[in-house]
Amino acid sequence: MMGERLVMQESLFYEFRLEDHVPSDHLLRRIDRFVDCSGLRQRLAGYYSATGRPSIDPELMIRMLLIGYCLGIRSERRLCEEVHLNLAYRWFCRLGLEGKVPDHSTFSKNRHGRFRESDLFRHLFEAVVQRCLDEGLVAGEGFAVDASLIRADANKQRSLAGADWTALDHSQEAPRAVREYLATLDEAAWGAATDVEPKFVSPSDPAAQWTGAMRGPAFFAYADNYLIDLKAAVIVDVEASRAVRQAEVGAARTMLERTAERFGLKPERLAADSAYGSAEMLHWLVDEQKIEPHVPVIDKSERQDGTFSRSDFTYDPETDTYTCPEGQTLTTSGRIVNEGTNRLYLGSTFDCGPCHLKERCCPNTPARRITRSIYEHAREVARSLRGTPAFERSRQGRKRIEMLFAHLKRILKMGRLRLRGPCGAQDEFLLAATAQNLRKLAKLVLPTGPQMTQGA
Repeated sequence: MMGERLVMQESLFYEFRLEDHVPSDHLLRRIDRFVDCSGLRQRLAGYYSATGRPSIDPELMIRMLLIGYCLGIRSERRLCEEVHLNLAYRWFCRLGLEGKVPDHSTFSKNRHGRFRESDLFRHLFEAVVQRCLDEGLVAGEGFAVDASLIRADANKQRSLAGADWTALDHSQEAPRAVREYLATLDEAAWGAATDVEPKFVSPSDPAAQWTGAMRGPAFFAYADNYLIDLKAAVIVDVEASRAVRQAEVGAARTMLERTAERFGLKPERLAADSAYGSAEMLHWLVDEQKIEPHVPVIDKSERQDGTFSRSDFTYDPETDTYTCPEGQTLTTSGRIVNEGTNRLYLGSTFDCGPCHLKERCCPNTPARRITRSIYEHAREVARSLRGTPAFERSRQGRKRIEMLFAHLKRILKMGRLRLRGPCGAQDEFLLAATAQNLRKLAKLVLPTGPQMTQGA
């Protein structure tokens, strides 16, 4: 027999607690233990007026953004809809059953205003890193650095040639992303990273770099730079930059210096790929920072035409000379070449001219010429570390940073940016790294007592 038609009965009273309907193992309940928003109001106090209507609680907006980045909800419009409907989201945001969800436009106003001016997202990220330190997830002995390309919100079909964009008159009425880029032209991570004119520029986001580094169709992108601690792959710093090698190397230095300043962390060794193996970077690591570079050296001294390479010559540090395979000496006058990075050593035409090995040594010049980096000591230190057990451990540990980038793109859906401009990219990267560290805390830190409640 068919049952009666289901009709919802309205009750006069309900007894309902959100706390009872959020599972104890829910990701947001575990993350909630490590989210501390107690200092938000004090940090933002100067950015609110003492008069007028009450504003949206900044803690509510931050908690909503954390939900979006932790669970891969990329649209803020959709995020507002999900928070309105989902009980666990309401519990995490402290909304209860009757709390009103703010309009999605509120996020844009606050992001471009008080959140950015107060550097709130950096503060939030560093608070979570400090919690990782407190929980013992950061050893501070070995770090790894790398960068990954994230597609920008820019369309190739609407781009301009680099020269055409430069020739335009960029007035104060230009879009926000254009003004942000023009303000960063002297910064090492942006305009000053390279003087090479880009092939294409997006008028809507000129800081995005046109790149074909992914061995596929070229696209506009930013570089997301991570500095991680190798103990538990906690992200200790993050920086946005242009998608060029020089900018990524500069970002690595910035992150190492900032981590030392903010947390007192200075690693004994740094693992990285060959993109960070330039002589200048190795000199900075070895001679200035006293950090072991577990980095492959960029070395272009080996010849491929059958003639002697520099490695076939013996260097004597006491006399600062090279000795060729025939026992003749190459000396230097101290002349610096190659834009001030290499010292030139020359053989004698009286020795090289009659030498029976001249065709294998210097067939096209009267005497042999050798250049030696002024930072060769640091390069030799890096070469001596390659192949050691510590280097191999660092090489294996460096793969964890690649796993973080894969998690970022596949699980957190961060394959393409939503925000434009250098500040927009930085905001997104900071929030995504904060979400990854919170998920790491939720996974690795075991509960030591009863599950914490809503107000805890």
